[in-house]
Amino acid sequence: MAVIARYRSDILALASEQTETDLTFRRLVNYGNIQYTYCLWGVVPGSTSDEQSPFNECSHAYLSATKAILEHMKTMPGSKQAAQQLISEIDADMVLSGASWVLCQFSGEQFSTGKVIEPQWRGVLFHWPSFLTFSGATVVAFGGVFVLFKPRRGW
Repeated sequence: MAVIARYRSDILALASEQTETDLTFRRLVNYGNIQYTYCLWGVVPGSTSDEQSPFNECSHAYLSATKAILEHMKTMPGSKQAAQQLISEIDADMVLSGASWVLCQFSGEQFSTGKVIEPQWRGVLFHWPSFLTFSGATVVAFGGVFVLFKPRRGW
């Protein structure tokens, strides 16, 4: 999924160019966007690469949706060739990374656009990269509030 993450913006750019869409395409795009937001826009370290990350399953969901969007665009009249070309490019990159487009599976669980996968929030306390990210964000937020509302001394 790390390779799909690198190509996510290219896939979504191609999807945004589609003028003729169908219900499946729109649901996949909508689900991917919702899932991406739930996963805090992929900014938590190790979300895709660390299986122990509380954001791993969540990240796999939006990346699976992204892959499904590209797969679906192969069947759409206005994007068949561009989608196939992008799949070939991604597959070549995956082969260099020791993976393959064909062998890549979404997950052992059923994929459903009717179910949003949330991060495992309790796991943040026990996963150091996630814990440090949220701790750092909290310190920066409190520092910003302190600077904004710092009492001014008159001269």
